[in-house]
Amino acid sequence: MQPETMTTPNISFEEYKNQILRDYTIALLSRECSLLGRREVLTGKSKFGIFGGGKELPQLAMARVFRNGDFRSGYYRDQTFMMAIDQYTVEQFFAGLYAHTDIEKEPFAAGRQMGGHFATHSLNEDGTWKNLTSQKNSSSDISPTAGQMPRLLGLAQASKVYRNEKSVANKTNFSIQGNEVAWGTIGNASTSEGLFWETVNAGGVLQVPMVISIWDDEYGISVHAKHQTTKEDISMILEGFRKDEEHPGYEIIKVNGWDYPALVDAYQTAEDLAREQHIPVIIHVKELTQPQGHSTSGSHERYKSEERLNWEREYDCIKKFKEWIIEHEVATTEELLDIEKTAKKKVRKGKNDAWNAYISEIKAEQKEAVDLLRSVESQSQNKNFITPLVNTLASKEEPIRRDILEATRKTLRYLTKENSSEKLALQKYVNDYIALIQPKYSKHLYSEFDSKAINIAEVKPLYNEDTQLVDARLILRDNFDEIFSRIPESLIFGEDSGKIGDVNQGLEGLQEKFGEIRVSDAGIREATIIGQGIGMAMRGLRPIAEIQYLDYILYCVQGLSDDLATLRYRTFAKQKAPLIIRTRGHRLEGIWHSGSQMGGLIHLLRGIHILVPRNMTKAAGFYNTLLDSDEPALVVECLNGYRLKEKMPSNLAEIRTPIGVTETIKEGKDITLVSYGSTLRLVEQAAKELLSVGIDAEVIDVQSLLPFDLSHDIVKSVAKTNRLLIIDEDVPGGATGYILHKLIDEQNIYQYLDSEPQTLSAQPHRPAFGTDGDYFSKPSTEDIFEKTYDIMHESNPATYPQLR
Repeated sequence: MQPETMTTPNISFEEYKNQILRDYTIALLSRECSLLGRREVLTGKSKFGIFGGGKELPQLAMARVFRNGDFRSGYYRDQTFMMAIDQYTVEQFFAGLYAHTDIEKEPFAAGRQMGGHFATHSLNEDGTWKNLTSQKNSSSDISPTAGQMPRLLGLAQASKVYRNEKSVANKTNFSIQGNEVAWGTIGNASTSEGLFWETVNAGGVLQVPMVISIWDDEYGISVHAKHQTTKEDISMILEGFRKDEEHPGYEIIKVNGWDYPALVDAYQTAEDLAREQHIPVIIHVKELTQPQGHSTSGSHERYKSEERLNWEREYDCIKKFKEWIIEHEVATTEELLDIEKTAKKKVRKGKNDAWNAYISEIKAEQKEAVDLLRSVESQSQNKNFITPLVNTLASKEEPIRRDILEATRKTLRYLTKENSSEKLALQKYVNDYIALIQPKYSKHLYSEFDSKAINIAEVKPLYNEDTQLVDARLILRDNFDEIFSRIPESLIFGEDSGKIGDVNQGLEGLQEKFGEIRVSDAGIREATIIGQGIGMAMRGLRPIAEIQYLDYILYCVQGLSDDLATLRYRTFAKQKAPLIIRTRGHRLEGIWHSGSQMGGLIHLLRGIHILVPRNMTKAAGFYNTLLDSDEPALVVECLNGYRLKEKMPSNLAEIRTPIGVTETIKEGKDITLVSYGSTLRLVEQAAKELLSVGIDAEVIDVQSLLPFDLSHDIVKSVAKTNRLLIIDEDVPGGATGYILHKLIDEQNIYQYLDSEPQTLSAQPHRPAFGTDGDYFSKPSTEDIFEKTYDIMHESNPATYPQLR
């Protein structure tokens, strides 16, 4: 008979038995992968391993209720779940362990992430969307603990949007009436992170179909729960989030991780609530074990008592599952023994197949290199030095690509004074090999498809003869109105973005026109605002996440850097999240609202376009360009520009500001001044004043920091003026240092310079408060004038006598 404690559809006993034994088989395969994977690391075939042993049963229960269209946002213990939904094979497990760079063999990251970081493919080969409702989906994992939580919120919120917003009802490739559930997993220790609590709070407020599973084995690495969680019980302290008759909230379920029928019932209950009613659920899975410790870097015997180790052996979930199967006469001991033997054989074969697939490719490359080096060796005067290099490479039983390049590149050192066809062949081989192999590790940081942002052609604003000057904020407002009218999947949200239309009224009246789903307020929680955006963008919506001021980006930079910026890269272009982050900064007074930490963002957010429009017309054009493409971007509007007057373009919806393109604001012949954002206005004023002393400066607006000046227009300017000054309000060595690096190291500007290229930035501290604080903290018009004059004085002191 089927146990009465487990909810089961009306099926035959044979079908029921097959379900149970399939789960048991998957649990065994997963565990054996973990055990054998650890050995592969310890024998040196892999650098590191972190596995899902001990967590098998709850993942099997979760897989039972995971439907097509659903999304997972989890962490690196979920290998059993991925196997159970048929998205992970034994061979792929080991391919990930070996960092195989073939996306067909290692479909999660093409070897770019360590094993245990799972992803399904959301994109076709041309970068267009697959039908996400016809497949089971896993958003790409990241290692930072709790970093998967904000994205989980967005994945769940997408279902709420699709269920309640009529304008996207036809987007059936992404949702079927919002019936999809987002399933999150996290270790109990990681619930100590702020990202977890911010996500839980936001999920309760938004009431989204989200199920959070907390795998609780009492430890976080080697640190016991008593050092992690108040009362040593996460569900106990989450009780305040539980829904009641008067208040929405969470359903909270506590279940033991070794109790198979209770786990199946728990996940069925969670699915019903989340899928049908959009009630978020937390499942606290207690009494789990971690039989191999945290990872391959150490053993759990170092920090667990013998009593705890004995308990873990007794309550190992697979052992308890086996006992349950036998007790309820689902299968005999002999039948289970046969399954166990078969699982071990399958894992061993899968390991061998994966290793052979990985190493055979490199061995073929090794042979080609050795054959070429033998040819070089036989002709070289430095044969005695080359022979050891060749022999070392040839003797490698398990070569890696570094071995090949070390041998071939070092050999070239001994050929510098020789001329031979063999040397030319080796030079060509090394260059070709690097060109072939480097992209396996480097490509797809940005889009390489036709839809990439830099392909969107510029459309300049047009003006009628009677065009009026208006507050610049109205250009943004009217452009957003056009966006929301023509792009039904677009929406915007953030602090003060909804009811009052943002702090500078760039969204004035739009919530009333387009509704609270598409133009909405969010709580003061920047990390989950970004998470909402990432998750919704991964499900086909076009979100604009508003971070009120650039300074507040620091609250969410971890998600931007570790998740959004790396998503396309770490999935080998199999997932994307074309999220636009809208914010405002520059020239505000005071330490905490100075808004110019551009240098840090440039380096932390590689993979995201960083755009710095000087006015609102340019900003509007950037939003239009980005929505024609499929890449994430940060747009920094000028905080002091909303009330300045600009002409209202007659072709507002058509404007496209090009990405990676500078603009020459003023032509000149004596020196090139380069800046961006609000500082550019000071540069323009200084350029006018410099004319009074006979200095004709060319002024260039960078516009786009990532990417930067793809046409090398600044170099063309310096070829004419032979002098360069870069000005901004970041700290010294920040964005100005980055710009100088691009110009010198990549664009070879030095060949045109008659004077030392210089930078002018803010003081090394945050700006002091007040107008005088701003004046003495950041470059002023006088600073720009004098710095430019000093450069001219150095080159021609007779014409430009010392100023002070």
